[in-house]
Amino acid sequence: VVMDLNMPGVSGVEATRQITALAPLTRVVVLTISDQDGDVMDAILAGACGYLLKDASIQELMHGIQAAAVGESLISPTIAAKVLRRVRSSSSQPDIERTIRSELSDREIEVLKLIANGKDNARIAGDLHISPKTVKNHISNILMKLQIDNRIQAAVYAVRSGIV
Repeated sequence: VVMDLNMPGVSGVEATRQITALAPLTRVVVLTISDQDGDVMDAILAGACGYLLKDASIQELMHGIQAAAVGESLISPTIAAKVLRRVRSSSSQPDIERTIRSELSDREIEVLKLIANGKDNARIAGDLHISPKTVKNHISNILMKLQIDNRIQAAVYAVRSGIV
């Protein structure tokens, strides 16, 4: 589902929340004009797997939709930078960092760091000299162990916990 945040009747954030609650396998990509921190964080926390601005190129939009279709996530680079700044400005939680380090393998932590730095699966595979399939397996394990839904939430979690 590609959705704007500003819709008549119900907000895009609320619609995203309802869609992901009723149909958890449905992927929602937000396509909007808003680059406001609050809107971005609300959409991600509601379950959006992507956040693109309306000035994105057709190629970026297609990449975002394709990423969502295969279970990945994509955020516009300018939005990713804002999210990271906002998350970094909040206090880190050492207990969470200890939990991550005890729950995740060293390789999963490496993958998590690269996700938080905005790398896609192909780049992660190249950087770590492993196959894209292995990257997907690591990401699935990370999401399961941290009990989160998507790589955007994983990136936020990594930054908040001080891993990145």
